[in-house]
Amino acid sequence: MKQGLSLRVSQHLALTPQLQQSIRLLQLSTLELSQEVEQMLDENPFLEQSEDSAAREDFGLDQVDSPVSQEAQEFESVAEFTPSHDSTSSSQSTSENSNDNDSTPEISSEAKLEESWDGDGTVETSADDGEWGGDAQPRKNNGDDSDADASDLARSHESLQDHLHRQALSLRLSEEDRAALYFLIESLNDDGYLEDSLSSLAAGLAGAEPEQLEDREDLEQHFTIALKLLQHMEPAGVGARHLAECLSLQLLECESSQAVSAAKAICRQPMELLAKRDIKRLVHLCGFPDAVIRAAIALIARLDPKPGRRFINVERNLIVPDVLVTKVAKGFKVALNSDVMPRLRVHDIYANALKQHKGQGGPALTQRLQEARWFIKNIQQRFDTILRVSTAIVERQKNFFTHGELAMRPLVLREIADELGLHESTISRVTTAKYMSTPFGTFELKYFFGSALGTETGGNASSTAVRALIKQFVSSESLKKPLSDNQISEMLKEQGIECARRTVAKYREALRIAPASLRKALT
Repeated sequence: MKQGLSLRVSQHLALTPQLQQSIRLLQLSTLELSQEVEQMLDENPFLEQSEDSAAREDFGLDQVDSPVSQEAQEFESVAEFTPSHDSTSSSQSTSENSNDNDSTPEISSEAKLEESWDGDGTVETSADDGEWGGDAQPRKNNGDDSDADASDLARSHESLQDHLHRQALSLRLSEEDRAALYFLIESLNDDGYLEDSLSSLAAGLAGAEPEQLEDREDLEQHFTIALKLLQHMEPAGVGARHLAECLSLQLLECESSQAVSAAKAICRQPMELLAKRDIKRLVHLCGFPDAVIRAAIALIARLDPKPGRRFINVERNLIVPDVLVTKVAKGFKVALNSDVMPRLRVHDIYANALKQHKGQGGPALTQRLQEARWFIKNIQQRFDTILRVSTAIVERQKNFFTHGELAMRPLVLREIADELGLHESTISRVTTAKYMSTPFGTFELKYFFGSALGTETGGNASSTAVRALIKQFVSSESLKKPLSDNQISEMLKEQGIECARRTVAKYREALRIAPASLRKALT
C-alpha cells in the first residue's frame, strides 16, 4: 500500500460559544433573562451594572437591519436540531460527520472554541373553572383599591394563611386547639381546600406506630374542633375537603329560602348531576319542583368554588411587556420597554488594569473580559431582533391595531422570516414568552400568528379573527336558545368563512366557552 500526503478543502458547521449564547438568550423570557444577568454579574468580575444604557459594543450592530448572511442562516438552521448540551461535544460530532464524507485532517474542536472566545486578541473595551363557578364574585374588601397599581398590590399582598391567622387572633382557645388551628391553616392549598384527612394529619404528627394510637386520637379531636372554627372564618367555604362541602358552607350564610334548601339538597347529590344540569334526576332525588331546582342551580352558579384563589399573589400574574406599541399621528410607534432592558457595561477599572499589565493576567482573565464583551453584545442583539420582529408584525397587522382582533389577518412565521432574512426557528424563539403592549391589551407575540381559513371570495381569514367572531356570536346569543356549533358554523358561512363544525368546536373549547347545553339559561 503506497502512502502519501494530500490536501483537501472542505466546509462544515460548528456552533461557537458566542453563537450558542446568542441563541440561548434569544429564547429566554424576561424573568429568565434577568436571572441569567444576575448569574453573569456574580461570575464575571469584568461585568457591572450601569445606571445609564450601555453603549453598543463595536460588533456591527449598527448594521442590524441588513439581511443575514447565508452562513448565519445555516447556523440558525443547525441550532434548531442541535441539543443545547456541551459545546465541545457538538463541535466534535459535527467534525466527525464531516470527516466521514471527506478525508480531511481532524482539527481539534477545543482549539476552535478557544480561538472563538479570544476574538481579535485585544483587551480594549469600547466606550462607555367551569363556566358556572369561574364568574363567581368574591366578597369586597374594605376600602377601594380600584386605583391601585398592580405592582403596589403585589407588594401589599396578603396571603390566605395571613388572612386566617389574623382572624384566629381574636379567638380564645387553649394552646392545643390554637396549635391545631394553626396547623390546619398552614395545610390549606391555594384554593382554600384541606386536601388531607384529619386522621392522616394526626398520624403524620404523632406517628403511625400502634403505641402512639392514643396520641393520634387526641390530635384528631383537636383537629376536629379546629376545623369547625376554620370553616366559620372568612372567606366562606375555606377549609372544605371537597367541592360539595365548600358550596354547602357558603350556602349556610345565605338567607333561608326554598331555593337555598334545594341548593343544599343538590350539594348532597353527586356533583356530576350538577355539572350536567340533569334537572329531571335532581327533581326526583331532591324532591323539589322543577322551577325551584333551576333557581337553586342558578344560586349555586353565583358561589365561589375556589375561595382561596383571590389571595393568590398578583405578582405571579403580572406580565411586563417587552415591546410597547403606541398610536401616533402617522400610524403606530414600536419601541422596546426600557424597564426590562439590562444596563450592563465592562468594568473600566479592571479592564484598564488588565490592559496596562498585559500578559501578566494570564489567558484566563483575557478570556473572561472577552466573555463580558460578548455577553453585552448578545444582550443588545437579542433586543434588536425582538424589535425588528415586532416592527414587522405591527406592519403586517395594522388592521388589528386599528380595529381589534376581528381585523386580524393570517400570518405565519415564514413570512416574517423571509422579510427579515432570518431563519424560521429564530422567529419562533423571538415570539415565545415575549409580550407586546397594544391599545387593545398585552399579548404574546405568538398571538399575532394564525393559520388561514378559506373564504368564498378566494381570500383567507385568520383563525384568530374567526375565534373572535365566535366569541362575539356567543356573547350576543339568546340565553334561552344558545347557539350550537353547527349554527355557529352556518353563521360563519354567511360571513363568507368556510369553517366546519368540528373546527368551531375546537375554537370554542380553546376560548373556554361551554357547550350550548350548559350555556342555556335555567329560568
